[in-house]
Amino acid sequence: MGDMLQPWHLIVLAVVAFVLFGAKRLPELGKGLGEGLKGFREGIRGIGDPAPPATTTAQNVQQSAPAAPPSSTTVQPKS
Repeated sequence: MGDMLQPWHLIVLAVVAFVLFGAKRLPELGKGLGEGLKGFREGIRGIGDPAPPATTTAQNVQQSAPAAPPSSTTVQPKS
């Protein structure tokens, strides 16, 4: 049986992918595949490493945003 992925096999697979997905979708698919592999490697690497302890300081705690000022259109009472 020999090698499964010979150069001719890879060329045929590339041509079939090009025909099925088109030139516009192939970069998107490649980017998604690369991001998925990167996330997978980071996940595998993170399994053996213990997580650092979480610390909370005054700098890490975010305060809520101040209230918005009243709108410029105010209702004035009738005299």
